[in-house]
Parts: sequence; structure tokens; C-alpha cells
Amino acid sequence: MTKKVIVLGTGLVGSAIAMDMSKKYETHAVDINPDSFQQLKKHYVHTKQADLSDPETLIELVSDFDLVIGALPGHFGYKTLETIIRSGKNIVDISFMPEDFMNLDSLAKEYNVTAVVDCGVSPGMGNLILGYHNHTMEVEHFTCYVGGLPLVREWPFEYKAVFSPIDVIEEYTRPARFVKNGNIVEKEALSDIEIIHFEKVGPLEAWNSDGLRSLLKTMTIPNMIEKTLRFPGTTEYIKVLRDSGFFSYEEVDIKGHKIRPIDMTARLLFPKWQLKPGEGDFTVMQIAISGKENNQQAEYVYTLYDEFEPSSGILSMSRTTGYTCTAVADLILNDLFHKPGICPPEFIGENEKNYMCILEYLKKRNVNYKKEKK
Repeated sequence: MTKKVIVLGTGLVGSAIAMDMSKKYETHAVDINPDSFQQLKKHYVHTKQADLSDPETLIELVSDFDLVIGALPGHFGYKTLETIIRSGKNIVDISFMPEDFMNLDSLAKEYNVTAVVDCGVSPGMGNLILGYHNHTMEVEHFTCYVGGLPLVREWPFEYKAVFSPIDVIEEYTRPARFVKNGNIVEKEALSDIEIIHFEKVGPLEAWNSDGLRSLLKTMTIPNMIEKTLRFPGTTEYIKVLRDSGFFSYEEVDIKGHKIRPIDMTARLLFPKWQLKPGEGDFTVMQIAISGKENNQQAEYVYTLYDEFEPSSGILSMSRTTGYTCTAVADLILNDLFHKPGICPPEFIGENEKNYMCILEYLKKRNVNYKKEKK
């Protein structure tokens, strides 16, 4: 019997996930916004419009499925994850939730639920790669540079949001945590700017972002850092907006009306951050892992460069994020991974067979991670 999957959220990434899963499984997709439903139906995805913020509705929706995939904006992520766990359903989730999902570990074990979280490109694939190498060597340094950008630079922002714009703003405001000499260091986002040169792209600006997340708890590696990539100059104007209060959630009084600056900023910026029909994007990522392997120093470097796929119309960030998620979903549906509790992707990477399966799954979809040993 064909297994059944339900995808919660049909934005750019959620739609790519649903279309990929429909190639092999009976796939249903739910969202309060039906804009993408027509396209999904062409790929034999069953669609339903519903308010996913209501726990009772959510529990009823997922009751008949073998696996749940969460592709909602981060501010819905934690509550949704908790509800799915209480429903007793396994879940693979990509939402960039601000809360600490590890607080739900005991609950997931109690309900015998495998809950794979942060299962995108970064966090996600970076965790998988590190998990694999941490199992085969004594890792001393982990560095991840990652960014998703439009193929065409357009003034003034030179950026387009290919996932939830609110989650993008979270990257600009949430303090960045990294590990240096065994200690967790916290700095403001957008700090420690450096210019990195990438083949096919040229120079990009890298700054501290809070992408290590679960790795801060699951890995005892003395030096770990993640940095986000943007076109040079982007950081300066984002700092101006942030430090002037445009991203604040605290209400201000405007002629007797209380508004949150973030709501006004969202209303003004989000339309300008949307890719127009036919516009493309690219994803670039570089991971460096070094340490001792067989009593000798070793360094591995992984690079990814991926572009928008014109034939399918699927954006690069949707592909690189979504297909990591569907690769892990495929493992679970084929009974190749079962670990009750909250499972960040590094737990999956520890198993070489599953790790290689994921790389092969991505390769078949033309998402290729180039690996070099220095």
C-alpha cells in the first residue's frame, strides 16, 4: 500500500517538497492560502485550505497520515511541532523556529515520535555533513558559509526572500552564537563582516548568524561558526534599518494608533523582496571541517553552487532546502531511520549508509555537494 504524506504549508519551499514527495507517495498539502494549489494539483498533490494555527484542526488533519512534513514560517513552528508530537505522528520539519525545540525531546520520546527538525540546507545539510565527520574523526573546526541570492542584482536591496520574509528578518535581529576555544560566544547578528570569494559568484559578504542551533548542544567541538552570505554592501543598509528600530516588535504611537514597526516594515519590504515570475536565484554554500583522522590532521571542504531550475520553475533555495527534507522523509517512510525524540539532522549523518543515501538522493535531483580533502 502506498504510504501517505501530508505537507503543512505550501509556500515556495513547501510546494517543492509536496511535488517531490508526490513522485513516490500519496501526498496531501494544506495551507490557509490556496495560491499554489493549482500548480500542486498538476503534480497530483491533494490540496486543502485550512487554518493550521488551530491545534484541533491540525490533529484532525494529520490523523490519517504516515508522516507529517512541516513547512510553516518559524513563528508557527514550535506550537505546530508540539501538536504533531501529541498526535503521535512522525514529522520532518524545516521551520526556523526561535524557540528551543530540544525542550520537546521528552515529549517526543513519550509519544514514540521521531521528530527531525531544522531539516533544510543550513541548518540541515550542514548538520548532516558535520554529524558524519564527527562520527569518523575528531573534529576541531567547523565553518559554514551559506546564502541564497537572486541571480540578478537589483538596486536597492540586491536580495529577494525565497522563504518566509519574517524568518529573514529574524536572521538580522537574533543574536548570533558560535563556539570559540570550547566556549559559546554571543554577538549581535551582522557582526564580524568579511569578504569571501566564490567561484561563479565572485565576492560575497559574510556575517555572523545564529545557524548552529542544535549543534551548540549536540556537538563537543571546540570551534564552530556559521555565517550568512549576501552581496557586498547589503549589511550596511540592513544595519541602518535594524538599528533605527524598523524591525522592532515594540508598539509605537502614531497619531493615537498603536503599531509595531516590524508590521509596517513587513508591509513595505516584502513586496519588494518577492521574485517576479521567471526570475531566478542561486544557493551557495561552503563547509570546512578539520581535525584529527587516524592520528593525522585532515581537512574536508564541501561546496555547493545551485541555480534556479527553469524547466520546473522551482527555485534553488526551494530545491536545496526542500530536497534535503524529502530525502530524510524518504528514509523514515522506508523504515531506514527511527529514533524517538527530537532529532536534529546531525543524528542522521552519524549513520554512513543513511548519509550516503541522502547525498545520492540529492544528486539525482541535481543538487551536488562537491567534496575535497585538503
